[in-house]
Amino acid sequence: MITDCFDDKTEPVISLRDFYGEQKHLIETCLILFSQKIYQHLLDAFPSEKIGLIGACNGNIPIYRMNYKGKDIAFYLSGIGSAIAASECYEASWIVGASKFVMFGSCGSLNREATRGKFIVPTESYRGEGCSYYFAAPSDYITVENARKLSAIFTELGVPHVTGRVWTTDAMIRETAGLVAQRRSEGCIAVEMELAGVQAVCSFYGLSLYNFLEAGDVLEESGYDVANLRGANHDLGKLYIALETALRI
Repeated sequence: MITDCFDDKTEPVISLRDFYGEQKHLIETCLILFSQKIYQHLLDAFPSEKIGLIGACNGNIPIYRMNYKGKDIAFYLSGIGSAIAASECYEASWIVGASKFVMFGSCGSLNREATRGKFIVPTESYRGEGCSYYFAAPSDYITVENARKLSAIFTELGVPHVTGRVWTTDAMIRETAGLVAQRRSEGCIAVEMELAGVQAVCSFYGLSLYNFLEAGDVLEESGYDVANLRGANHDLGKLYIALETALRI
């Protein structure tokens, strides 16, 4: 079973050294993007230099470096889903040396009243995916380690936000009414697809993750409201919040 997959007693058979050589140390801070429009905006708005390449047989993922208010910051367009995003995060750390990651994207709200007009800073994530169980001992939830620090940064910046549990799922189209009700009863205010795995990988390898979300669609036992999803996916406002956050971590 998936809960038997955490093995911290023996060494992995595969190392990133086999693919990329020795780890490089080019930059400290990196943005993890999920929106093609936000990614293109960065490339258009800031002079950017390609400093690395995450290799894949279905297409390589470039890692760029730009400068924001005097600080060099890397960024790349991540794949969607816990296992892919977690793997690419660690690969990016190996390829360019980043140890601090700001990850931001959209999510589904499980509590319309709590999340309306506010960004979400997750404090814990329900491990409804598979990747995290290879990097952390089994448990229902994984702690998002820098939630308190990020909330303090948002308060300093005057960014309206709410903190709380979220649910990471690998199966968006199997978010059933019963599962939505169960996660809501445990205090989850949103559902997304990457956080548990990425946090587990970052914790395992000693990397720092700062994650925030913007609610778009709303999932309730009574139905599904998709009206605001596109806007949340590509909101440029959260990019500049992420850049300001990168200056402060």
